[in-house]
Amino acid sequence: MSMISRLSVPLRPRGLHFVLPLLVLLLVALPGLSRAADRARIEAFLNVTGFDVALDSIAFSAASAPQMLGMAPDAFGKDWERVTGEVFDTGVMRGIALEILEQTLDDGDLNHAVEFYASDLGQRLVEAENASHMIEDDSAKTAEGEAIIAGLVESGSERLELFKRMNRAIDSTGSSLRAIQEIQFRFLMAASAAGIVDLRMDTEELRGVLRQQESEMRIVLQRSALAGAAYTYRDFGEDDLLAYAEALETPQMARVYELLNAVQYEIMANRFEVLAGEMASLHPGQDI
Repeated sequence: MSMISRLSVPLRPRGLHFVLPLLVLLLVALPGLSRAADRARIEAFLNVTGFDVALDSIAFSAASAPQMLGMAPDAFGKDWERVTGEVFDTGVMRGIALEILEQTLDDGDLNHAVEFYASDLGQRLVEAENASHMIEDDSAKTAEGEAIIAGLVESGSERLELFKRMNRAIDSTGSSLRAIQEIQFRFLMAASAAGIVDLRMDTEELRGVLRQQESEMRIVLQRSALAGAAYTYRDFGEDDLLAYAEALETPQMARVYELLNAVQYEIMANRFEVLAGEMASLHPGQDI
């Protein structure tokens, strides 16, 4: 029972460069907006930073659902794609994110993040991240990233430490492991309630099983994140990587990423719970 979250997002269209100044003006120059305009500001924030398409990419995680239940990937038949498309509807997921962020995202932190990601370096980084994340099959990307890491280790390159700094900054509170465990827990409990699986343990026993996997999962997460960074930023120079690491390490950016990570994981958990209910109509239950 393991699932690694991924931010798989499509490449930003070239036309965005022409609308960025208008988005930044909306975000920074008009702080005293109504509730409706507040939502517009947050939508613009998501656009500039690329988090909107990152939210859309949560749908890729649906592929791991059968494996989490100990089932074959094709266990739920021809309706699987339709059901997952409905559950992981991008409009629904963006709506949830907007509702949360309207209540929680600090204006100062929003503006700080926008000013960085709207810069030339910020937009080049977002474009590279989007291009990397839109690769649905991670295997080739991971293999190339691991090969890059092996070369950096052999040569003693400083790039390796920069990648580690960036990854630490993005998950400064170490929340990813705990969040993935919670997603697994909520999904398995929902699947049990829906009759998909016969969960032969109580909640504390299930949490204990998940805790037993912590060490292995932590290593997998770290290796995956490092390989992903090596692949994604392979064409950036060390000066750019250092500038990005320093930007990510600011208190404002740390708070933004802590919040965005929490939003992403809550949406994933929520959608997996809904998916469990839908899966009950697609396949008979089994023991776990």
